[in-house]
Amino acid sequence: MASYQRLCIRNFTIFFCLVSLASSQKVTLSLYYEALCPYCAEFIVNHLPKIFQNGLISAIDLQLVPWGNTVIRPDGTILCQHGEAECALNAIHACAINAYPDVMKHFGYIYCTEQLVLENKLEKWADCFEMVGLSRAALDCCFNGYGNQLELRYAEETSELYPAHKFVPWVVVDNQPLQENYQNFVTYVCNAYGSNQVPEACRILNHSVETISRFNSSVEKLSYSHQVCYSNQ
Repeated sequence: MASYQRLCIRNFTIFFCLVSLASSQKVTLSLYYEALCPYCAEFIVNHLPKIFQNGLISAIDLQLVPWGNTVIRPDGTILCQHGEAECALNAIHACAINAYPDVMKHFGYIYCTEQLVLENKLEKWADCFEMVGLSRAALDCCFNGYGNQLELRYAEETSELYPAHKFVPWVVVDNQPLQENYQNFVTYVCNAYGSNQVPEACRILNHSVETISRFNSSVEKLSYSHQVCYSNQ
């Protein structure tokens, strides 16, 4: 009897741990973008930072994928939608993500450079290293070495999107593409947690269970005309 009780307690403990693990899992928020698309820059600078400001980042696994509408020519060279400068900045972003996997660090750098894109001051991009406290040497080593391989990895990830992306910024929450509703990404993130696991940040943002339920039933009726960079442009 004692051994049976110990077995039951052990099984219950395992079950409890598994439930706790499941409840602590983060929602994946993925942004597929290209560095010089002005609408990507606008989203990164004016919308994405809200998850850091309201604490929701603690409940999110943020994945940034700097490739966007870039294509690989038959000869293996890379063609970016906004020219060679975009190819270089995409690769620099990829290197920042690789060298500084802490999202607080690499997002700070990417945010800084995208703000310069909006201000038409991209020639000052190197200033962002000092502004956010990152080492330029680490990124230069990557850019001049394996930066291209990182970009090809992002190219493969982007090509595997289903459905395929039509434009950038292309925002995906737990494998659900938001398409034109991408600016409502916070609501989708909160909705992804379900009624029993809503993070405190969602409650603070007035995304209560009732609000989320109403949103969930009506989201398909919403229509937006956000500006984007189309893949066929």
